Amino acid sequence: MSANQAPTTDTFQEHRRLLFSIAYRLLGSAADAEDAVQDAWLKWSAADRAQVADPKAYLTRIVSNVALERLRSARHKRETYVGPWLPEPILTQPDASEAVTDAESVSMAMLVVLETLSPLERAVFVLKEVFAFSHAEIAEALDRSEPSVRQAAHRAREHVAARRPRFRADPSRRRAATERFLAAATGGDMNTLMELLSPDVTLWTDGGGKVRQALKPVVGAATVASWFAAIGTVTYQGVAPTDMTARLAEINGGPGMLFTSPDRVIATITFDFDEEGRISAIHNVANPEKLGAVGEGTAYDLSL
Repeated sequence: MSANQAPTTDTFQEHRRLLFSIAYRLLGSAADAEDAVQDAWLKWSAADRAQVADPKAYLTRIVSNVALERLRSARHKRETYVGPWLPEPILTQPDASEAVTDAESVSMAMLVVLETLSPLERAVFVLKEVFAFSHAEIAEALDRSEPSVRQAAHRAREHVAARRPRFRADPSRRRAATERFLAAATGGDMNTLMELLSPDVTLWTDGGGKVRQALKPVVGAATVASWFAAIGTVTYQGVAPTDMTARLAEINGGPGMLFTSPDRVIATITFDFDEEGRISAIHNVANPEKLGAVGEGTAYDLSL
């Protein structure tokens, strides 16, 4: 590395976690977020940095616009996706669930809600509500007028408020419920599973047409409990129960479950909870194309 490259690299690395954190929340994909950060690096390397007064703002602008381009091009693919589309899960730092705002903004539930926004609304919401950029800063980053940004922010806030999970259970209660669920599912304990599930719980399974999964949401405690109680008795994705391991893992800012075989990750499970601490929604990602980041075992720090 030359002497001229060192400051360039140091400045970029200083902001790299921020750039990935923005891109992941915009795209719902670790792989796409990494690509967006790499694109940002290439643009940063080629830029006339003597003209850059604020590297953080400049890099945020680059990665936001790269992510927006990717998000727009991905929308058609997601419209034709086989079965429910869920974000690509990631392992997160163990203490992330203690920071409620951080954890909620990367939860499966929130990323699913963000997917229903327009690309512009999603970018504005993430930059304003999660990263606390001003409307003026966002307008400059996205090359929009400030009034249009304010309008998009208002629409996005209303949309998210109407659809986001209404309750955020205490982290210790969520962990205890997840531990009980894991034990009950692997032990085929229907009674405990029924206790843990809300009567109208919904299970979303994402196989992407690559592996066999339910193509529509599975609704109701009895049906969902039966689905999980069978885990320890049936072959799943070609893996016999005796060759499958289920364990707790910190996934997207909260406690979840990780299913593995001797040679690969099979699926991840994450939960939403109702006001009584019961499981109200379950997100099961089994599409092998979305398990690369989890399979690598890297725990991301997405704190603000």
